[in-house]
Amino acid sequence: MKKAISIFPKEFGFFPYIFLVYTIMPFLSLLKESGVKQGIGYGMLLLFVAAYRQLFCSVGKASFTYWLIMQMAVILIYSVFYNITYIYLGFFPTNFVGYYKEKTNFNRAFCALIFILLFPCLYQFSANSVSLRELFSVLPFLVIMLISPFGIRSMFRRIELENKLAQANEQIKELSKREERVRIARDLHDTLGHTLSLLTLKSQLIQRLAASDPERTKLEAKEMETSSRSALKQVRELVSDMRTVTITEELVNIQHILRAGNITFQYEGADDFSAISPVTQNIISMCMREAVTNIIKHSKATHCAITISQFADKMRIVIRDDGKGAPKEKMFGNGLRGMEERLILIEGGLTVSDHNGTVVALTIPLIKKSRMIGGRKE
Repeated sequence: MKKAISIFPKEFGFFPYIFLVYTIMPFLSLLKESGVKQGIGYGMLLLFVAAYRQLFCSVGKASFTYWLIMQMAVILIYSVFYNITYIYLGFFPTNFVGYYKEKTNFNRAFCALIFILLFPCLYQFSANSVSLRELFSVLPFLVIMLISPFGIRSMFRRIELENKLAQANEQIKELSKREERVRIARDLHDTLGHTLSLLTLKSQLIQRLAASDPERTKLEAKEMETSSRSALKQVRELVSDMRTVTITEELVNIQHILRAGNITFQYEGADDFSAISPVTQNIISMCMREAVTNIIKHSKATHCAITISQFADKMRIVIRDDGKGAPKEKMFGNGLRGMEERLILIEGGLTVSDHNGTVVALTIPLIKKSRMIGGRKE
């Protein structure tokens, strides 16, 4: 297909073509001239139109200023040596002066605009070529011409800000997608990691007991089925993102998981966590689940104890086991690193130490909810 011929860049639309209509006025005025003066006049008009076209094509380039100077020079010559009415061509460069983004360049171009608009008026008046009444009739248009660059510059600033905002929104969307992928990866790890580890241990145990203890084998197989169904339910909840997990629910789940892994469980602390926001509870629950997953996978422990202490300004959760703990080089693997990242979201902290086993301590600051009484906060 043949490409459509365009005089002006397509991004400016039909607007540049509309302004060309205003060159009809100087074209008709030059018909009153004769000889060399008329020829020079038409030559300058062609140069003016060419500069007008090149200004649209050179926006943001160094040549933009040269074409603007050329257009202003044509207007100055017209207004001084032909007729003061040619000063109305000043509406052309006023738009382009507003294209300058840098304040210094804008100020210079604006000063040049003031000169080509005011100097011809003063010159023609001093030469008695125009009357004071004629100058006053031109004055409103001069004011509009001098104000226009600021309006154009403001418009381009707004467009630039809107473009930057659109780019920022795109970056936010991309970062949100990336964060969502990381969140899903963490949730899958936290949700399925301990269950799959438990199923692996159970399957190994069944292999050893299959011949010697059939009844125990059936019991372990039944527990495997229960654990796999629980994991399937958790995956469905994760994918649908239907609800968050409370601390109370997670403690029940932890007790079940540890019992299935032949690890005794002891809990000390509060039973009411209603004052803690659902988001904070969900993050704490996932961190507790990760800590218990590490106990099942690495510690070879026989006992696990969780203590939750609530103070006026913070909550402290301590998870202990009597196992061998993880090696020093693996103490902060993907699981614990994920816990740290989650706790950062609620300005919490994590410490891991060895003391007759592994001790994982979570510290979470608490924000008191204010309530309104009699129109004031309490």
